[in-house]
Amino acid sequence: MTTAAGLEIELQGQTLSLLPQKAIYWKEERALIAADVHLGKVGHFRKAGIAVPRDMEQDDLACLSDLIEEYHPEKIIFLGDLFHSDMNSDWEWFALWRRHFAHLQIVLIRGNHDIIHDRHYIQLDVDLHNELLVGPFLMLHHPLVDEQLEQAKGYVFCGHIHPGVCLSGRARQSVTLPCFAFGERQAILPSFGKFTGRVALRHRETDRIFGVLKDKVIAV
Repeated sequence: MTTAAGLEIELQGQTLSLLPQKAIYWKEERALIAADVHLGKVGHFRKAGIAVPRDMEQDDLACLSDLIEEYHPEKIIFLGDLFHSDMNSDWEWFALWRRHFAHLQIVLIRGNHDIIHDRHYIQLDVDLHNELLVGPFLMLHHPLVDEQLEQAKGYVFCGHIHPGVCLSGRARQSVTLPCFAFGERQAILPSFGKFTGRVALRHRETDRIFGVLKDKVIAV
């Protein structure tokens, strides 16, 4: 089922809306799920002397704010790499955003880029986990290989690899779109952050792949 907001699917008895903002709204849990926001990446590059527009960081927070206003979630689950690097000036933007939405439960599954000390997150009332089972879904950062998936406690949601799907046209032109990739036991989410790349994902024929366009999500 396609809605103006995204593409709705059923998984493990749950209703999920795949959003063109590269996030998922989980209806039953009233939760937004996003992976690889990479806040602080702009500040990290500018600190290294690389010219990057300052407003890119605020764009991602503004997008999160718009989703909150539209869906009224009770919680947001970040699947790792919320902040790209160590503390920089962009942290203040995140702290200001968090205080504005103090009523929300914020859950962070630690990713490889989440190196800021726990106390800073705790001060902002962010719940920290290495993994978290919520209903039928196991929230992780890194994807699991087949042998690990067999032992997993639930259907896995993860990120980390910034998945994309390559589409080719009749004139041999091609484009790689961010995508949601749903396998038999694991879903890999696209990177939420605008200042991130994507890697064309190798997938099985039985996987369900959903490409993300500017204003809609499509089954591929």
